[in-house]
Amino acid sequence: MSPLKQPAAGVLATAAVIAAALLFVSRFDFATFTGWVSYLLLCLIPTQIVGAVTWRADPEFAAAFTQPLKGVVLTLATFGIGVLVAVICFATIGGRVAPPTPMLMMCSIVSVVVTFWATIIWGGWPFTTLIKQQVAAGLVLLGGCYLVNYILFRVFFDYGFMSSAPVYVAAQDPHGLFGAWYALVFYLSCLSAMFFLVNFDLWPLTRFPRIMRQPALGALWTVIAVALGGLVFFVGVRGLGMDPVAFMVRVPVPFIFGTIVIQNMLKGSLFGAWAQPGKGVLNVAAVVVIGTLLSLMYGALAPAVTGPISAGPPTYDFEIWLATALLSVTFPFLIFYSEFFRFWPLAEPRA
Repeated sequence: MSPLKQPAAGVLATAAVIAAALLFVSRFDFATFTGWVSYLLLCLIPTQIVGAVTWRADPEFAAAFTQPLKGVVLTLATFGIGVLVAVICFATIGGRVAPPTPMLMMCSIVSVVVTFWATIIWGGWPFTTLIKQQVAAGLVLLGGCYLVNYILFRVFFDYGFMSSAPVYVAAQDPHGLFGAWYALVFYLSCLSAMFFLVNFDLWPLTRFPRIMRQPALGALWTVIAVALGGLVFFVGVRGLGMDPVAFMVRVPVPFIFGTIVIQNMLKGSLFGAWAQPGKGVLNVAAVVVIGTLLSLMYGALAPAVTGPISAGPPTYDFEIWLATALLSVTFPFLIFYSEFFRFWPLAEPRA
């Protein structure tokens, strides 16, 4: 088969990975899927992000291999580190309570957000500056992300609203500043804002060379992402009165997922000939359309894949299933294939 070029390779790969992800989800009942399966995959994703961004999917221990062996080595390394993280977090943060509690699950979710923040917004600074050895810098960065994430989790998350629920574990409740659902959705809204600027290739910041260096870039991008994400969150949840969990699966989750398709699977090829800011506007429009349509498709297929799932409070089963299927399963599957395996064998290897 002749190698495919973008966007054909990305479209075909996305369809194949989505089919594989849904088949994977169908192998588990709801409780197992949103419990142990989701938790283990969430523990893999921060390592995967470091591997794809900080190590550029070409660390020293895998540099000598060609595809598909390089992809296999990177995937096995991610699983090895991820499983170790899962065991440590379960024994410490999770208090060895099985299945994983909502506190442990949400702490794992926001560890992904913090890792995105550290690797993309801050470019791994200061770890990649202080530590010249690539693998070591990535591992120290990963450890730093988990430490910062745990501190922020203790400060912001409160689970008092579920104190009468069977899944509530008082010893694990940080009694932070905000209700846990509100804190989680705010995190994801800010992550969406981070990806919003990615779709614009950081325009207009790129017009100011002094800003495009760390730590100035990380600081300014953080302010912009929190301000923009916070604005969207407050307009939706406070202004329009949307349930925060319903808002989560209608706005930030589809936007994040759509960005992964446009930027990682299609490699920004849809509007590559356009200049900014026009390119960014078109990227965002495509992200919204593709992310929303795929989210609706997943929602429509949920009964066939997992069985009847109830939506809304107090358990939010459907919303949890949808966010998990999109971001905890399909997202890492897409990144494994696009970044670690470099679309092998569909496309020619790229530098």
